[in-house]
Amino acid sequence: MTSINTNPGAEIALRVLSDRQVEKEEVQEDVSTGKEVDKAKDSAAIWAISEIMGSDLAGFEATSKGLNIGEATVAVASAGAEQITSLLTDMKELTIQANSGVSDYSKIEEQLAQKTEQINTIISSSGFNGVNLLATDTDGNGGTSLTVAASQDRSGDDAPTLSSITVDSVDFEGSASFDINNRTTVTDAASARTALGEIEGFLRYATEGAASLGAGAQQMAEQDVFLDKLSDAVRLGISELTDTDMEDAATRYEALSVQEQLSGLSLSIANASPGSLRSLYS
Repeated sequence: MTSINTNPGAEIALRVLSDRQVEKEEVQEDVSTGKEVDKAKDSAAIWAISEIMGSDLAGFEATSKGLNIGEATVAVASAGAEQITSLLTDMKELTIQANSGVSDYSKIEEQLAQKTEQINTIISSSGFNGVNLLATDTDGNGGTSLTVAASQDRSGDDAPTLSSITVDSVDFEGSASFDINNRTTVTDAASARTALGEIEGFLRYATEGAASLGAGAQQMAEQDVFLDKLSDAVRLGISELTDTDMEDAATRYEALSVQEQLSGLSLSIANASPGSLRSLYS
């Protein structure tokens, strides 16, 4: 039945046209933002997951920065300990030379004193970011180690928990095993033999300390590499969940454009149909 009060065909055509225009606008927004899920209204579940993953990603990046600073701090201390080891090796050679009994002991002692002074300078200057892992007090607050966050572990919906890496200091200032400032003064072959034994002990302590610091720096570096890979994986996961598939969006946009044109044509035809009533009264 044709009615002069209502035009069902036009109403249907108009509703279809409006729907296609809304869908086109949504596709245009997806393309312009690069995000198919940008707000909670787009997809509440996916948006919530992506937000949690984004929060974890920010945590990984902050943890990575902390690891970089920690690694640099330990690396500086490790380099200092290695240089101390090298100087102690030189001192060992000097005391061995003094043991021959034909050396100028005063000259050897002078060189030993110079190298001891160098060692003390290295100890005091091996700090980074306010932390010196070669000192008795590493941070000015009685610290004896360096602890940095290593990762954040999440189980299900529980809040993440932080795990950490701790590197103990190597006390070159106050340890009884490294009392280099009170070593035996070399004045003759006998004192040289005593000094040699002491320096051997200092060298063992320094070598073990340098190795421990080096291992700590390596652990932090390896953890940082892992966090970088983990961050990349999380970033890719967020992208897969929320980013717009540009090829699919382009295809959808073209299809909607055609549907919009057809809906407009249908609306024109539907609007024209009541005009046929005029022929009944002409």
